[in-house]
Amino acid sequence: MLADQTGRPLVQHVVDRVRQCGRVSQVLVAADDARIVDALRAFGTRCVMTGAHHQSGTDRIAEVAAGVADQIIVNVQGDEPEIEPEVVDGLIERLETSTDDMATAATVFPSGADVNDPNLVKVVRTLEGRAIYFSRSSIPHRRDATSQEIPPYFLHLGIYAYRREFLLEFASWEPTPLEQAEKLEQLRALEHGRSIYVQIIKRATHGIDTPQQYEEFVRRMRLG
Repeated sequence: MLADQTGRPLVQHVVDRVRQCGRVSQVLVAADDARIVDALRAFGTRCVMTGAHHQSGTDRIAEVAAGVADQIIVNVQGDEPEIEPEVVDGLIERLETSTDDMATAATVFPSGADVNDPNLVKVVRTLEGRAIYFSRSSIPHRRDATSQEIPPYFLHLGIYAYRREFLLEFASWEPTPLEQAEKLEQLRALEHGRSIYVQIIKRATHGIDTPQQYEEFVRRMRLG
């Protein structure tokens, strides 16, 4: 989060991108480490210190949501410095114009990506675009590869928009069986019968999980 070879901490790049969104009223960084607060102070970024006991990012975001009046909360990961502002705006717009409890994003599986990789989460949707299931397994299973109606594999992206009231309710629930089996907390919402809209976007942005990925990001930034 604090790597700063570009002259700005990695998480500040995320803040800068989200500040470009037309439907975002305020950007807050939920932090459990004072070093993040100190590093972002020079950029005028507002941080909210949260407890260090949270088991998930959703629980951390819910703590922040409890103290704000905004009715739609978007959780953007701090390692997504190239997040597309229109993706964030699109999720907000969806909740503003629907009855869904939350919204997320997915993209058609990138060429060369292994659909059997359990680290790449798959999602299947209803015809109206709502999530049926998320899994680390390859879903749907293509029993008949010669079918003329083979649906694409969709790669789930870890960005979520919530209705504030739902987010606080979600955080109060105990982990559910499917959630614990797959280690995917969004399944908690589905197991409770709640609605998750899945917005399909053109491509996935580059999340930063390794030093090598960070170096590649720095090179992209320097090339402009």
